[in-house]
Amino acid sequence: MMVCSHNVHTGRYQPQAWHNGGMTDTTHEAMDAIANPETPITPAATATDQPTSPLVATTAVDITADAVEPAPSSSATTSRTVGTPLGQHPTRVLLLGSGELGKEVAIALQRLGVYVVAADSYAGAPAQQVAHAAKVVDMADAQQLQDLITEVKPNIIVPEVEAIATQELTAAAQHGIQVVPSAKVAQICMDREQLRTLAAETLGLPTTPYRFAGSLEELRAGAEQIGYPCVVKPVMSSSGHGQSVVRSADQIDAAWKEAQEGRRAASEGDTSRVIVEQLVDLDAELTMLTVASSAGIVTCEPIGQRQEDGDYRESWQPADTGMRELEEARRIATAAVQGLVDVSTQNNEHGWGVYGVELFVLKDGTVLFNEVSPRPHDTGMVTMMSQRLNEFELHARAILGLPITADHVTLALPKHTAAASHAIVVEGDGEVEFGNLDVALAHAGTDLRVFAKPVVHGHRRMGVALAAGTDPLEARVKASQVAQELAITVVPANN
Repeated sequence: MMVCSHNVHTGRYQPQAWHNGGMTDTTHEAMDAIANPETPITPAATATDQPTSPLVATTAVDITADAVEPAPSSSATTSRTVGTPLGQHPTRVLLLGSGELGKEVAIALQRLGVYVVAADSYAGAPAQQVAHAAKVVDMADAQQLQDLITEVKPNIIVPEVEAIATQELTAAAQHGIQVVPSAKVAQICMDREQLRTLAAETLGLPTTPYRFAGSLEELRAGAEQIGYPCVVKPVMSSSGHGQSVVRSADQIDAAWKEAQEGRRAASEGDTSRVIVEQLVDLDAELTMLTVASSAGIVTCEPIGQRQEDGDYRESWQPADTGMRELEEARRIATAAVQGLVDVSTQNNEHGWGVYGVELFVLKDGTVLFNEVSPRPHDTGMVTMMSQRLNEFELHARAILGLPITADHVTLALPKHTAAASHAIVVEGDGEVEFGNLDVALAHAGTDLRVFAKPVVHGHRRMGVALAAGTDPLEARVKASQVAQELAITVVPANN
């Protein structure tokens, strides 16, 4: 078998200047059962109670999207009934996007007894490997998405990617299906123009100076108003796709071309509007995981992050941020999410779920709003090591109508310690195999998630290393060490 060498991106940890590139009462019956194991707890009667017989599993079960009858859907539901994913009335969730974040959401939902259907544009995506059923569909195609929703009959739709025909989410919400966090928020957050307008002009949150442009001429004019250097980004894209740092007027044409050709969904052929904003010297970039639930809005401890080319490479929690900056970050994150929840309720939707609020901290301590991801955030993978409930478990609970309070978002780390995550980015062309785990994970306070994506073409995030340490720096070094000690090979797909 032919094996190719690999290239794992690792970070350097020298200081650098970054740029914006509840408990309930127990019934007497339950207490008796605890004291006397032979006394069964009788569940509350329901209208559909029927005599049952012991189930003996003797053959494999064919678990498909048509194996169970759909339960009535309603976006007004406050708390879902769960526990019978293969029964007569399951709570059924449709994941739109089945990457590594969707995989963890699927697992969290299944642990609560929810039936999960995972959809993506290709077969074998991470969440599809663990879901009850998998579907391959172009989610940006309105007719294909409509057909998928009609077939699956979900109670809840959970978008995990940006490239979605949002008009079909709106139609689904109008038919009583709960869209997470809401159809309107999904539409706003995938469009930087709508999001920035809401944040800066409606909510009054501090941001970098910016202009929008729909043509090359408008971009030139906007850049002159903002001044150089500046950053140009497509209004509908993510993870650094299509963005450029422009340091002089003679780079504007190239930036416009990159925004049109390098963005996500560039193949659709339409002209993308862009945002041009001032390039600022940053002291830090933060992610504030903010949870909206039936109990209100709470924020997790701040997460520090490092990016390369607009994409996450490592994160750590708690971030080493001053108290004043932390309080301002909480204020901005809470206000941003409250604004999105308000938009949701105006459209008769909940707005529940985890939001990744991205913030800039300038060298003078000023905190600026940047963007919001209306779902678990890639930098939040560190919470799989740091929090009592990680961001995926919080998301699952919130969307099912469970209350999330300050107690649910506490750190599980001892005092004066921190956790870190390190993205494992592999370059090559073929299938990716991980070895040497016995060495890489021999260190105390380390862990690993292998995403199990089918192949890599070029470079792709294929896993994440996790670690805990006495401070953020030690945790980051340990996570990087796990990544470096893995033996990663890229095997050509035709072998």
